[in-house]
Amino acid sequence: MASSIQIQDLFRAGEGPYYHYRIPGLVVTPGGRLLAYCEARSESSDWAPSDILLRGSDDGGDTWDEPQALASHADYGPSCMNNPVAIADQVTGAVHFLYCHDYGRAYYRRSNDDGRTFTEPVEITTTFADFSPRYAWTVLAIGPGHGIQLDCGRLLAPVWLSASPTRSHDPSRTAVIFSDDHGATWHAGELVPNTIPSCSETVALQRTDGTVLLNLRNDGDGCRRAVTVSATGAGPWSTPRYDEALWEPRCFASLCRYDARRVLFVNPATLPPAEGRPRQGGERRNLTLRVSYDEARTWPVTRVLDAGPAGYADLAASPDGQVICLYERGRHDGPRGGVAALSLARFEIDWAEGQDEPGQSPS
Repeated sequence: MASSIQIQDLFRAGEGPYYHYRIPGLVVTPGGRLLAYCEARSESSDWAPSDILLRGSDDGGDTWDEPQALASHADYGPSCMNNPVAIADQVTGAVHFLYCHDYGRAYYRRSNDDGRTFTEPVEITTTFADFSPRYAWTVLAIGPGHGIQLDCGRLLAPVWLSASPTRSHDPSRTAVIFSDDHGATWHAGELVPNTIPSCSETVALQRTDGTVLLNLRNDGDGCRRAVTVSATGAGPWSTPRYDEALWEPRCFASLCRYDARRVLFVNPATLPPAEGRPRQGGERRNLTLRVSYDEARTWPVTRVLDAGPAGYADLAASPDGQVICLYERGRHDGPRGGVAALSLARFEIDWAEGQDEPGQSPS
């Protein structure tokens, strides 16, 4: 049994012309290559001028290519390049890449060589215009993290929309966009029912029965993740409910299928405020992996990956059986400063299911 976890920094604050790196995404290409991507921000704000960077690994994460810029704000205009999402296409072998500019425009690129090169950007903002009659959004965002491909070949990317007149991130609604022609065209799905306040950043999983589960960040007083299910992956969606086992510190989380019997979930599993206190966003720390053996209905296995400050994280399963997690680790410039690094944790599934001591973050 593997008795340890390996952690390495892929993007460190202050390296390059950036203040810090945030919003990690991770995907394994159909050819078995690992792709790690993120926002590279010039300042701490979500709206700061930023670029989208990508690194690739051909040896399971031991070594990595130098970062390449897939989208630079210098080419799109002021403000941020945000919310990158990749989807591996097991039918065509392509990698589909979606992202946004200034939380108001959306774009699509495609790679036919495992993420080494990409096609020119195609704007797909008109897909989001189809939501407007149903929800008068002022902010759009994809993912973040990774999207999925359904058994039928459909490509699926969760999205969220805010109707704030000041373009803040809430109030918000969740939906998906999807493609049935391998990225050539994209369509708007149905909105998730608005029964839990401000559902936003969302991850998707296809269950073995073919249904699609969304696991949603939200601002509800339940302090738990929300979940909803659709037969098609595009809607209609069931009334969202809380998953009582999953704390919600108001942070992005990730779902990943490891194999036919295991589903993995990761987020900073910090406790909610004490009883009687108003709902506040929980502190982002104590990054915790959970394992489900019944298609994300219960989570009997819990494993702390990093007990320190940790935020957004994305999961993947590598061809050699490793579990891989790219996550926001630590702080620089003080406890309320930027993210210190985007770090890659790698471990065997038997370590996750065992009783060995949690791994230590790199110094």
